[in-house]
Amino acid sequence: MTKHEPPPPDDGGRIIEEPLSEALSRRYLAYALSTIMNRALPDVRDGLKPVHRRLLYAMRVLRLDPQSSAKKCARVVGDVIGKYHPHGDTAVYDALVRLAQDFAQRYPLIEGQGNFGNIDGDNAAAMRYTECKLTAAAQLLLDGIDEDAVDFRPTYDGEEEEPLVLPAAFPNLLANGASGIAVGMATSIPPHNAAELIDACLLLLQRPQATTADLMERVQGPDFPTGGVIVESRASLLETYETGRGGVRVRARWEVEKLERGGWRIIVTEIPYQVQKSRLVEQLASLIELKKAPLLGDVRDESTEDIRLVIEPKSRTVEPEHLMESLFRLCDLENRFPVNMNVLDKTGTPGVMGLKSALLAFLDHRREVNIRRANWRLAKIESRLHILDGLLIVFLNLDEVIRIVRFEEDPKQKLIETFSLTEIQADAILNTRLRQLARLEEMELRREHAELSEERDGLMALLGSDKKQWDKVASDLRKVRDQLSGGIIGKRRSTFGEAPAIDAEAVIEALVVREPITIILSERGWIRAAKGKVEDPSELKFKEGDKLGFLVPAETTDKLLLFASDGRFFTLPCDKLPSARGQGEPLRLMLDIDDKVKLVAVFAHKPGRKRIIASTGGYGFVLPEDEALANRKAGKQVLNVDGGEALVCLEADGDHLAVVGDNAKILIFPVAELPEMPRGKGVKLQSYREGGLRDVAVFAEAEGAGWTDSGGRRRDWKEWREWLGRRAAAGKLAPKGFPVTKRFRPRGS
Repeated sequence: MTKHEPPPPDDGGRIIEEPLSEALSRRYLAYALSTIMNRALPDVRDGLKPVHRRLLYAMRVLRLDPQSSAKKCARVVGDVIGKYHPHGDTAVYDALVRLAQDFAQRYPLIEGQGNFGNIDGDNAAAMRYTECKLTAAAQLLLDGIDEDAVDFRPTYDGEEEEPLVLPAAFPNLLANGASGIAVGMATSIPPHNAAELIDACLLLLQRPQATTADLMERVQGPDFPTGGVIVESRASLLETYETGRGGVRVRARWEVEKLERGGWRIIVTEIPYQVQKSRLVEQLASLIELKKAPLLGDVRDESTEDIRLVIEPKSRTVEPEHLMESLFRLCDLENRFPVNMNVLDKTGTPGVMGLKSALLAFLDHRREVNIRRANWRLAKIESRLHILDGLLIVFLNLDEVIRIVRFEEDPKQKLIETFSLTEIQADAILNTRLRQLARLEEMELRREHAELSEERDGLMALLGSDKKQWDKVASDLRKVRDQLSGGIIGKRRSTFGEAPAIDAEAVIEALVVREPITIILSERGWIRAAKGKVEDPSELKFKEGDKLGFLVPAETTDKLLLFASDGRFFTLPCDKLPSARGQGEPLRLMLDIDDKVKLVAVFAHKPGRKRIIASTGGYGFVLPEDEALANRKAGKQVLNVDGGEALVCLEADGDHLAVVGDNAKILIFPVAELPEMPRGKGVKLQSYREGGLRDVAVFAEAEGAGWTDSGGRRRDWKEWREWLGRRAAAGKLAPKGFPVTKRFRPRGS
């Protein structure tokens, strides 16, 4: 450093030399813990996050009780962010609004006046326009907070105090549910019926060894604010409640409204929890526009204060159950609510709890609250009894007390010396007005003394007995249940049902008009469907250089099966095929077929039919045709060609099988020797030293065997029994006159 350069500035100890990885990990951990404990996860005891707890406590401080008049939400939000919650006003107001929405909270904790949003997803009015106050349910959560029931801590600026947890007279965690995303973890708890939860708590108090299955006799399942029908199985719910993780399927509640002339329409009166009605209507309208719901004709929203969605079918011949089952799969008329009961325990440690663990944690909290309130009340009673003892002395010596007060220089000390009083008793006497002393009555004093003494004895007995403490918890819960189980709010809203076993795809297919068609597939893979029967295939036109590959008679209600040389089956609905007015469409745009793969067979599927498939390697088996159906563009691998190619796919309409190899040897054996398989390589049909399988034919013994020559003429084969043998044998050379192509019929016939 030269003498002209200024000295370096003092960093004030703000520069710390440490590895970047350690600095980042430590700070990120601090951020993660702050998010988990102070923002995202609720406390298992009162079911509240810090912002909700601070809102309720601030409103209690403002005396916004249910009996009082409401105040502007801006006043409440200002107090919360100014005293307890140093975050943005928008976040605090959004939390306040949610606590007031009856479609978001099973038991609203705030009573709002003004526009607090709706189930369509519309936002609430600005906080300067809305007003709020506490509800009776919120009062139950706060009951006893002024009686040393819970611990308090300094607020962020140290000027105020806030509760660490609320006394919570009912299990709010499960009653109202919760959701939140922290760092590396999340929580999602559905709301429940409070009366059912309290019944489960009482069962645990009677039988601490009760299992989750026992508790589910009282807690049937979630009870959503918006109602709906829960279609989750009891076994699934039991697993969810035992592990704390799972999901609940909820469906909209609907009914059929009859119209004139045999018509009908669906009326949806309840929708799944957390589904916006306006978005649901948009989904249904989009399904109609995109033609993804062929059973749906129209949808209208006729809701006022109650939900009323009108769903009209495409045709009156559709069954209402079929229409709704198809819509449940396509839109939010059915929704799955995830369950992840990740909460903070009494020590602030996050963890996933099941139903029983959560209820036991709540009961332990209630017991602790009662013990603390009893100790607080006992201290108050002891203080009052001490004063009453002094007042009784005053009553018995009233004239002397008056004299001492009037004439003594130090009346307090004189009273203490004369009547053996304490300073507290002496102060109470001196603070009592003379006219009140004159009206003191011994009977009244002794009555109050006796009542307080009796209450003190009861509290001391409570504090000295675990059984009495749990009895007190049970008694309080019964009183709360009576308050929460009455009226509309206490009645269960979500009911339980089973999803009917209806094949929606089969229903849609049943609406297709059944008509005969002819499927035309060219050699280059262009496919189309002509109405009726094609009388003269020679009149069909194709693109230049292309010609007819397959001509398949079918009906619009059929499914077309295509068997490829790589052993895969592909399925196409016949009613979705392009019209024969043009040249059709390339098959490879509809299916994932490689250009090198050839089609071996194309036919209309018939349920229950069986086919014989075989590869050039000489292996094959009997395939139930139903196993060949595939709803994927990639098809379904059925035959393992093992380096070769699929060769034949014949209908198993006979009792004997004739196979011919490249070596011109023929073997005939009963079809019964082939196994029936859904997929695989199959068994060996014929043995070869060189080459492989050339062709296969199926025939009935009663009708006899034969072949078709190149001219299309049928040639009977009377001596076919001479070629009978066992499967996998080599066979004998073909008879004279057998086609030189070594095939039982020309290719493509």
